[in-house]
Amino acid sequence: MAYSGTHNPSRSIGGGGWHRLGNALKTTVLLAGLTALVLLLGQRLGGAQGLMFAGLFAVVMNFGSYWFSDRIALAIHGAKPLPYESAPWLHQMVERLATRAGMPKPRVYLLPTRSPNAFATGRNPKNAAVAVTAGLMDILDRRELEGVLAHELGHVRNRDTLIGTVAATLAGVISYAAQMLFWFGGSMLSRSDDDEGFGGAFASLGLLLVAPIAATLLQLAVSRSREYGADLAGAELCGDPDALADALLKLERGAEAMPYDRAPATSHLFIVNPLHHGGVMKLFSTHPPIPERVRRLRELGARAGGYRARGPGGWEYAY
Repeated sequence: MAYSGTHNPSRSIGGGGWHRLGNALKTTVLLAGLTALVLLLGQRLGGAQGLMFAGLFAVVMNFGSYWFSDRIALAIHGAKPLPYESAPWLHQMVERLATRAGMPKPRVYLLPTRSPNAFATGRNPKNAAVAVTAGLMDILDRRELEGVLAHELGHVRNRDTLIGTVAATLAGVISYAAQMLFWFGGSMLSRSDDDEGFGGAFASLGLLLVAPIAATLLQLAVSRSREYGADLAGAELCGDPDALADALLKLERGAEAMPYDRAPATSHLFIVNPLHHGGVMKLFSTHPPIPERVRRLRELGARAGGYRARGPGGWEYAY
């Protein structure tokens, strides 16, 4: 069947009700897991008083992560709203894709970095935003850019953005808190040493070292599989899997040439890993391998029977 310019959101190959339910469950588990980690750190380092302060911190952290994680993620990267008059064609492209996805048009932001990348954020489609870097606009043609934007809107439609931004916010907070405690928590470690001997001090130190690792592992648990789903949803929305595949290859080369490490805790939000990830670090990558993503998209394009340009309105394809 040929794509005619309309889209039925219920007929999604990249997500669905069960996918969104799974994301809601993962978000709940993520919040509970990181809350437990905060409480454990508080109790270990401050006893009953530390546990009380950790509980208050966890409440504020969870509330802020749910309601303000999108704003936090955008602010961390210095993203600025992109005025409509600065790039009307880009806004029209986002609006067209959002209409196909059956959701409101997300806000559009620009990140002032030459590293080519993009991400989406927001707790639901009504409060979503799509951010693109200046470098992305430079190296992709409009066909490839539409594939990238479709991928990001796929995340929004699949409700991936909430869990992604919550994971980024909480992992960043946990890692930062652990670093602060590591450098300035000597008095607490000393108190633990007096109360429980060297074993207590080493146990507390171990928690400080394990906390950021645990936060990273939780990020990995919620990040890799959702990229495949967003690739499929993006291919459906733009009607051109090969455009997204071509864009991923360009973005991988661009990210390797110009790594972007402003906020490592948010790296899983981007369409390709913005960090330098050679050698053993590939084992800890928050993204599935680009060659595997490209292979799946190429196969989808081949099964569709080929693509042809339909003009400025989009791409026509057949299942």
